[in-house]
Order: sequence, then structure tokens, then C-alpha cells
Amino acid sequence: MSSEFRSSSRPEPVRYRQVSIGHPAVEVREEQGVLHMRSLEPLAPLPARLLDRLVHWAQVRPDQTFIAAREDKGEWRHVSYAQMLDSVRAIAQGLLAYGLSAEKPLALLSGNDIEHLQMALGAMYAGIPYCPVSPAYSLLSQDFAKLRHVCDVLQPGLVFVSDAAPFERAVNAVLRAEIPLITLRGEMAGRGRTSFASLLAEPGGIEAERAFAATGPDSIAKFLFTSGSTKLPKAVITTQRMLCANQQMLLQTFPVFGEEPPVLVDWLPWNHTFGGSHNVGIVLYNGGTFYLDDGKPTVQGFAETLRNLKEISPTAYLTVPKGWEELVSALEQDAELRERFFKRISLFFFAAAGLSQSTWDRLDKVAEQHCGERIRMMAGLGMTEASPSCTFTTGPLSMAGYIGLPAPGCEVRMVPVDGKFEGRFRGPHIMPGYWRSPEQTAEVFDQDGFYCSGDAIKLADPANPQLGLMFDGRIAEDFKLSSGVFVSVGPLRNRAVLEGTPYVQDLVVTAPDRPCLGALVLPRLHECRRLSGLGPKASDAEVLASAPVRQWFADWLRRLNREANGNASRVEWIALLDEPASIDRGEITDKGSINQRAVLQWRAAKVEALYRGEDPTILRAGPVG
Repeated sequence: MSSEFRSSSRPEPVRYRQVSIGHPAVEVREEQGVLHMRSLEPLAPLPARLLDRLVHWAQVRPDQTFIAAREDKGEWRHVSYAQMLDSVRAIAQGLLAYGLSAEKPLALLSGNDIEHLQMALGAMYAGIPYCPVSPAYSLLSQDFAKLRHVCDVLQPGLVFVSDAAPFERAVNAVLRAEIPLITLRGEMAGRGRTSFASLLAEPGGIEAERAFAATGPDSIAKFLFTSGSTKLPKAVITTQRMLCANQQMLLQTFPVFGEEPPVLVDWLPWNHTFGGSHNVGIVLYNGGTFYLDDGKPTVQGFAETLRNLKEISPTAYLTVPKGWEELVSALEQDAELRERFFKRISLFFFAAAGLSQSTWDRLDKVAEQHCGERIRMMAGLGMTEASPSCTFTTGPLSMAGYIGLPAPGCEVRMVPVDGKFEGRFRGPHIMPGYWRSPEQTAEVFDQDGFYCSGDAIKLADPANPQLGLMFDGRIAEDFKLSSGVFVSVGPLRNRAVLEGTPYVQDLVVTAPDRPCLGALVLPRLHECRRLSGLGPKASDAEVLASAPVRQWFADWLRRLNREANGNASRVEWIALLDEPASIDRGEITDKGSINQRAVLQWRAAKVEALYRGEDPTILRAGPVG
């Protein structure tokens, strides 16, 4: 989950809602051009496994809701800690009969629901690794290439889907007929199937308890696949120690989680580390309540999120920047939503991309107008390989790209690579490696056991390292122009997307060994359609060719180039793409991250035509000055 984060740049003093946030001192030292940084606050002792916390809360707060989700008629279905533990033990007992192991794990193909979580925790209790697979690999893909790759790596011994019908085509295309299937609803023709209900028919027995007792810090909890933004997805080995260490880091950084049981209303997918490890873990580790949100931060899907937030007051809210953009618009217009949302909120979080300053300012304004104070927005740097957290923005600065200070227990190295400093990380939260990929594992660890992230980082102020770190792009994305000038893609791309709110979804900077920079822009077509003034019958190409849209993007390009100080940062032209990025071609990951190399590879002919000036969709920058 490599991410760049943005904080508000307004000057203090500003009144914030009172919340407990840690501010540990940091040790900084330099050795032969390599900077070392770590928190002086030690990581507290960890539980042996994450589900020790489920056992604990089932004893301390047996009747408290652990997870709730809406049923078909719209009512909330609640599962208490005691009920969850009972079902987990029963499922663990049932799963042991399948002979599963790390060599034959459980694969969960369908998305977030209560049964998904019960299956995952049941497998964990039995000491059986599981893997939540992106539903997009089964439901959106046409050739199932990524699903096939995932299954080739995993060799699953058992597969779970909530509903059989939507997954039948993918399962039949990729999985051998003899692989057992568990479903909540429906069957697949020609395949044996066990009902989810049958797993709960008998309570957990002595075999399940023995299996749980045999697990420990080094036991594999799950495999999480990387997003595949540069290569095919890799299976990250995620151990019990990693999960527990990350949650203890979070608790020591945000003691508020231990002061009041956290309440989350959350949609983020569990096949990603932010949703499945970070957010679910916050609730489980600290005895809170998780309200499962079936909404999405899209024009069509956000109504369900708003419906949930009008009923449930979260104590913290965590989402991606697009979610904050949708939410702040709703908060500005809806007094009932504001009353419920701000009732007991203590912290905001975002990840996966930069948050635009305009969105941030609007959120601050609506909070101040409603409750007389702002809510602190937190972020940091994280990745799947770190389960996921490495740094948090608990330091004193507020500026674009600030990622803060190392979490307790995390050591940071800044190593010179290709003219930048690569962030390298070591600690109990770091993976032992990629599953069934010793070569790729060896490539990402240095001689001292630090994970080499590929993220470029730098000091916010070289004269005062205690202020913390800045994100400086992805080293692998950078390239040279034909003149030999080095282009730092990450900061340029991030600035362009932030400046492009709300009409720019992402962009790909072109291209190595060219005389100048261009950009292929992936627009937000729904917003562009509104800007164009054209009706629903107009094609996407007609929308992007309309005068209002082209004028806005021409002005955007001029704004970007105001800060340019040479060919390495000046974008000479842009082209608006009416064909979305393809998941099958690897141009986009299931979480929406752009694979720059794949886009340039598949659209090489268009790029060539644009550089020759033969493509009529091009928008050129004006003269310098």
C-alpha cells in the first residue's frame, strides 16, 4: 500500500477536538551516507496471535457487537464477540477435515460480508492460512488472467464464495473440478459443494482447540496479494506477529483506540491490507465494533454509505481521498448527516493517494462550522509487505507529501538509489517474504534484513531530521529524457492529480528517452459529463471533445506548468483518454492504481502519434512565461 499523503497547510493556532495521539522521540544517525531513524519508544509485548484478542473480548465483553451488516430487508444483523468466537471455533473444527495447510490454503473469492470474516477467522483459529482474493479478478476480468495467476501461486485446497452464481464462470475456468467448494447460497453445476451452514452445525471441539494452541507468532495467518501495479501480483506472507505488531504500533501511536472502543463504518475491501489488516484489526485488537458498509465512493454507490452514516456515529473514519471528496460534499448539504457524523468522531484517516487541499479545506470548514473545532486527519506510509504501517503523520508539520515519523518498533533506512533515497524498513511488522518466490524475496531485502520498498523518501528539513519524512515518489517510475535529464514522476503525478480535482482520476507521464514530457490523462468521466453540459446520450469521446471540458483541462495544464523549472517538470502536452484503463491488460489494479509501464506498453501507438502531432485529441501547453 505505498501511499503519499497530504496535510492541511493552514497556519496554527487552530482548535482541534481533543484526542490522545502519541509523540515519541526519534533517534536519527548517519553512517556512510545512509540515514537511520527509529522511534525511541519501544514496542510493548505482543500477543502470540491476533485471535487471542477475540478470546479476550469474548470473555470481557461477550455481548458487545463485534461486527454488524445489513440484511436484505435493511435491518442490521449483529454478531457479538461471544457469538463470533463460537462460530469461529465451529468453522475451525470443520475446516480441519479438509487437510488444508500453507501448501493447500483456503481461498476466499467473494467480497466483504460476515460469513467471509467468519471463514477467515475460523481458518486462522485452526492454523490454516487463508487468502482473500480480489472479487474483481472473478467478476470484472474477462480472461481471468490474474485469478489464474493467484491460484497457480496458492494451489488452494478449498474455495469459499458467498453466492455461487456470479463466480461460476470464473471458478469453472480456473479451478479443477475436484477442488472443494463452500458456498453460503447456491450451487455450481458439476461441482461438489458444502453449505456454509453445515460448518456451524456442530460446535468446535478439542481438535480445534489443539490446532489453535499450536499456532504462534510465526504461524502464517494469511496471504495477501500485492496490487500488481508494476508486475504480476505477489503473495505476501502475513504472519501472526506481523498483524499483532502493526496493531500495537497503531495503539501506541493512537492511544485513543484503547480509551474508547473504536466504532468504524467501513467499506474498504478485505483483500487489501488497509481494509483487511489495518481497519478490521483496529476493531478486533481494541474490542470495538465494525459496521460493514456496502457502499462505495462512487456516484452510484455512495448513497448506501450516507445511509449508514446517518444511522451510525463512528469514532474514527478511514477512507481513500475519493471517499472524502464524496463525503465532504454531502456534509456541506445535509444537517442530519453532520449531526450524526460529528457526534463522537475523534480521528480521520486516509490512504492510497494524496488528498487535495481543496477537499481538506472544505472538511475543516464544515467541521468548524458544525462543532467549533477541526478533527485531526492522520496518514502515513504503509505497504502490504509491512502489514501495513511504517510511519504516521504525528510529527509537527503540515504540508503536501508529509509522511511523518517511524512508528514504535519500526526502523527506517534512507539509502541513496538513482539520485534519491529509498525507504527501507525493518521490524516485527515486516513480512518474511513472498510465498513460493525466493528470487523475488531475495531482491527486496538488503544484507541487514531491511525491506527495500521502492518508495523514495526524503527529510522534510535536512537541517532538522526530527521533523520527519516526506514521500518522494516511486523510484521504479522515474526515467530520463533524451537529454539525460532525470524525471521524478511521483511528485509530478501527485501534484497533477491533486490540482486536477474533481476532473482528473489519474495520469501517466510519458515517456523515457523523449525530448519532452507529455501525459495521458484518465479523466473522471461522470464529472466531465456534467461540466460539458451534454446529455446522457453523448459519447465519452464527445464529452471530452466539448469546449468546456477542453478549456478546463487547458487551464489545468497552464496551472501545472507555473511551477515547472525545466523540461523535467514541464508537461508540453496532454491527451484525454476516453478508453478506461483495463484490468485484463494490467493497466489498472483492482484497487484503482495505475500501472504506468503497462499503459505505455499497450498505448504505444497513441503515444507515438501524439509526439508526432498526429492525434487530434492533443492539448498543448502555452509558451513559457
